[in-house]
Amino acid sequence: MTLQHFMNEAISPWMREEGPDSDIVLSSRIRLARNFSQVSFPILANQEDLEEIHQFFQKEYNDKSFQDNKSFGFVAIRDLTPIEKRVLVEKHLISPHLADQAQAAAALISENEKISVMINEEDHIRIQLYFPGFQLNKALKKSFEFDDFLEEKVNYAFDETRGYLTSCPTNVGTGMRASVMMHLPALVLTQQINRMIPAINQLGLVVRGIYGEGSEAVGNIFQISNQITLGRSEQDIVEDLQSVVQQLIEHERNARNRLVEQSNTRLEDRIYRSYGILEYSRIIESKEAAKCLSDVRLGIDLGIIENVQRNILNELMVLTQPGFLQQYAKKTLTANERDILRASLIRERILLEK
Repeated sequence: MTLQHFMNEAISPWMREEGPDSDIVLSSRIRLARNFSQVSFPILANQEDLEEIHQFFQKEYNDKSFQDNKSFGFVAIRDLTPIEKRVLVEKHLISPHLADQAQAAAALISENEKISVMINEEDHIRIQLYFPGFQLNKALKKSFEFDDFLEEKVNYAFDETRGYLTSCPTNVGTGMRASVMMHLPALVLTQQINRMIPAINQLGLVVRGIYGEGSEAVGNIFQISNQITLGRSEQDIVEDLQSVVQQLIEHERNARNRLVEQSNTRLEDRIYRSYGILEYSRIIESKEAAKCLSDVRLGIDLGIIENVQRNILNELMVLTQPGFLQQYAKKTLTANERDILRASLIRERILLEK
């Protein structure tokens, strides 16, 4: 599996699939942090040790398969251009932190892009597994199976009392972050989200933007994940998150119904204005594009806009990011050039729906 395979398409193959509650929940993710025993964690390890781990994964897993996840590709971060790194970040296949790492950083990515393994990031191993829609339990089961698959050849750093040992104390224990990506435009429009976020934080969960910690919730997309990893089982953590997400789904659906009942003309006007901007703009900045795409996705989900695919939001949210725009253009672009190309690509994509 070559690097170009992961660069060619803005949308990962699994994102084209429908999942439970996919009108609101875009994806479910399980991330597991693991480290080699008898090797210093990346923050303290010498370059030789990290290079050995790099070479181990390249030798043992490049072009290998796991169940229905075919042909893993090994990507050395040091071999990537800045634009290629940015594209992988925009597709959520690697983290911004891994993209900034030194010589021994790498990623192992399945052909369908459901599984990616970040190597020598904050920990030696960070497994990410994605499913479309609201499928946390299925993602958890599959992550356990893949974790066991790696553990056949890797001796993990593990303590009987503390659990899995990690670079950051907040990951010690299960080493797990469970998260869902949610599209919550109605809760934003009705301003209910402002009082919900503090309540969610008090339950030991955290609400972030589309690219995780420190990122902004552009396009009304929020990432909800657990904060506590120590003293609780993985299943308990997932059940707590599922309970909160289910309530958010219900609140979002109720807010959408109220918007339709109480201000349908105003809502339709907002949606069609955004659709018009996307269809006819010759220059558009990323934040405006994200806002308009969110409105159009809401219009599709409510049946106001017909004959447009629901995954247009997923696809264009990646396609219109700076890294992918420059990958598409095959050159570095100024901000103004990106805004012009972004508008052009959006118009072309909408035209395909007609």
